[in-house]
Amino acid sequence: MPCFTRASIVAISTVLLTQLASAADLPRKAPPAPFPPPPSWTGFYVGANIGGGWGNRDVGYTPNDPLSAGIFPTGFPLTSFDMSGVVGGLQLGYNWQFNRNWLVGFETDFDWSDVRGSGSSPLSNPNLANGAPPLAINADEHIKWFGTVRARLGYLPTDNLLVYATGGFAYGKVEHTANIFNGSSFIFGGTAPPFALNCLTGVCYAGSSNHTSTGWTVGGGIEYAFWQKWTVKADYLYIRLDDSSVTMLATSVPIGAATPSINANFGRTNINVARIGVNYRF
Repeated sequence: MPCFTRASIVAISTVLLTQLASAADLPRKAPPAPFPPPPSWTGFYVGANIGGGWGNRDVGYTPNDPLSAGIFPTGFPLTSFDMSGVVGGLQLGYNWQFNRNWLVGFETDFDWSDVRGSGSSPLSNPNLANGAPPLAINADEHIKWFGTVRARLGYLPTDNLLVYATGGFAYGKVEHTANIFNGSSFIFGGTAPPFALNCLTGVCYAGSSNHTSTGWTVGGGIEYAFWQKWTVKADYLYIRLDDSSVTMLATSVPIGAATPSINANFGRTNINVARIGVNYRF
């Protein structure tokens, strides 16, 4: 083999060995970092919500004295109407995640409400002349605010998604009004001692109430942790509050006579509430 060829092989081999030795001295690449642990849902949270409420009502009527019963001998129709409106407020709660897929907790909320509705029914009266417009019996309900205190049981199909059922105590401020309106120019009324009534055009009986009712609620929802300590949620609640009624008093009573009255029986207040919201976890 020529001297030139042998010298070339020796030179190339020396360079390769030098490069391999240098590569062996380089620091090794660090192994990839492990995935972070799944987020924990345990702890307090606070948030806000907005949504809507809806329901329907049937209001019945009962005379409280012989005169009111005699003026309306055919009885009273039901007044039926739908209710709806916007709701919105705040919530506070606590979760305890006792394993990877399950948690329990509590939540309390308070929402302002514009859920309301009203209805009117024609009311026959034989004391009015033939051809006179019928009387109207009217009723109105307005849920001004409500709150709940509830337990929650949640399932986590993934680390960031919570599906839960909830139920507990409910309360709310409910306003009712009811009246009987004479739209004709004819006078109606009567006497049944000690009661008496003479009603011209306008409101003949009227009453209202504004009270806090209590009851219960059940529902469910979903919640998603989208960024660090923030979650978004959507939920549904069915709220049922106690019975309530309004006493409508006659508005035109002769001096010295007892005042006739009629009860407007609103029954239980039932509403459906659907909301979306956001929570911050501490």
